[in-house]
Amino acid sequence: MPLYAITDAELRPVAPTTFASQAILERKHLQAMLMRDSSSLGEGLMVLCEEYTNWQDSSRRIDLLCLSRDRGLVVVEIKRTEDGGHMELQAVRYAAMVSSMTLDQAIDAHARALGGDDARDKARAAVLEHLDLESDDEDELTGSVGIILVSADFSTELTTSVMWLKEQGLDIRCVRFQPYLHQSQVLVDVAQIIPLPEAADYLVKIREQQDEKRKVETKRQEIFRRFWGQFVALSKQTSDLYAGRSPTTDHWLSAGIGKAGAQITCSLTEDLSRVEIWINLGKDKAATNKEWFDVLYKQKDEIEKDFGNTLQWQRLDDRIGCRICIEFDGGWRSPESAWPAMQKRLIDNADRLGTAFGPRLRLLKAG
Repeated sequence: MPLYAITDAELRPVAPTTFASQAILERKHLQAMLMRDSSSLGEGLMVLCEEYTNWQDSSRRIDLLCLSRDRGLVVVEIKRTEDGGHMELQAVRYAAMVSSMTLDQAIDAHARALGGDDARDKARAAVLEHLDLESDDEDELTGSVGIILVSADFSTELTTSVMWLKEQGLDIRCVRFQPYLHQSQVLVDVAQIIPLPEAADYLVKIREQQDEKRKVETKRQEIFRRFWGQFVALSKQTSDLYAGRSPTTDHWLSAGIGKAGAQITCSLTEDLSRVEIWINLGKDKAATNKEWFDVLYKQKDEIEKDFGNTLQWQRLDDRIGCRICIEFDGGWRSPESAWPAMQKRLIDNADRLGTAFGPRLRLLKAG
């Protein structure tokens, strides 16, 4: 589809160009730009590093290694050519090579990319926040690896291969970066061509259904499913807060509090259970998150009196969100005979948090 500029009330086609003719290089320019901002590749991606290599007897390097919010790795391969070459074969090989990477190794890869004396701590904090995890002991990478191919265009041979790989269940996408030259400025038309955006959600749902049928749940996932199933059923007897939720295999279960940007979350670690107010209006609202927390903290004594207990007030200056919580002994390793008491305690404290914070949160403005 041609690109047009509106000039003197007319649509005039913008001339296509090539990255090569504009002296735009793969590594120095395209890769560096995507390293700084990967949003053109889709939502929910965190770039761990560029030029990743950590295997013996191989000089091959992954252009960009990314992490998705659902704990999967994503290999990004970039070409500035008009046909993409044989990048799909290269990317499949790389995906296989990193498929056994652990969460700890992913943090190490990001730390090497950051550099500096405190790189490991910064990398760990960034990765855990991206995955919404409290600790790197809480969960692990899924082992799934997606692939994103970026090129000025793709040959029929390559797209045929990609379509076949998708049919086999591989999560692979083609994103076209078509350059144009307009008034001495290079413009890039970014378009996902495989799968087409209109079909992407449908294909994801189909794949999720297939994966669900094939998946053999781990012991911990089954524990979470049973625990939250009982939790939701019990909550319906006394509260509407979690009545509409479904059991999950996550270590947490959230509910709205009637204010966008805030939610009540019950969660389990190995030995502890927690109920919290989590404040997060989004990445671009970090300052507002802290302002909300400060406003509430000024009412600390009054809020804790309404709640009926002391709370932990965690501003979390190194993270985007803020937390106000209460913790109890007893986590997912507790025997099932102890679950009813744990569930009742979580539900009771969640209701009291809602009562204490709901009216006050509804008075706050997003700014």
